[in-house]
Amino acid sequence: MNPFLWLITTLITLYIWILIAAAVLSWLVAFNVVNPHNQIVRAIGNGLYAITEPALRPIRSVLPNLGGLDLSPVILILLLLFVERLLFWIFI
Repeated sequence: MNPFLWLITTLITLYIWILIAAAVLSWLVAFNVVNPHNQIVRAIGNGLYAITEPALRPIRSVLPNLGGLDLSPVILILLLLFVERLLFWIFI
């Protein structure tokens, strides 16, 4: 396997897990399972927000308002999986 292809697919997989972690943390904060005033939770939340928001913001601007339902992480994960499969299709 091409090492550059391996690196790109590993980064895509890592970013997908970061998106999932950000979504789960937002649900935990919304349902008052974790305290957002805790310093550790706030630091983790701010870090995840800083990493994921630049990729999610353009998708949110295109999607219609669905109330409290945010589908942008799901759409971004599908796009990332598509790019990963496309890379395998092109280079292998």
